[in-house]
Amino acid sequence: MKIKEIRKKRKVELEKELLKMRERLRELRFKAALKQLKNHREIPLLRRDIARTLMVIGEQELLEETESKEKIRATSSPKNETK
Repeated sequence: MKIKEIRKKRKVELEKELLKMRERLRELRFKAALKQLKNHREIPLLRRDIARTLMVIGEQELLEETESKEKIRATSSPKNETK
């Protein structure tokens, strides 16, 4: 999955996708252990997709946190008062 595709999705969608990918990785590992996996290259590719997804989720959380802090600062900062 390309990073542009991942960034277009919302956090909830990414978390669902992450669960699916982790389950798929688990299945691939079992198949690899039983020598039933034909394409061993799938495992590292899937791990990279998982890492990309986690990175984007982290970016989105950081962005949300930054935006909420800016809102708090904007509402709590004293206005210019004249004496």
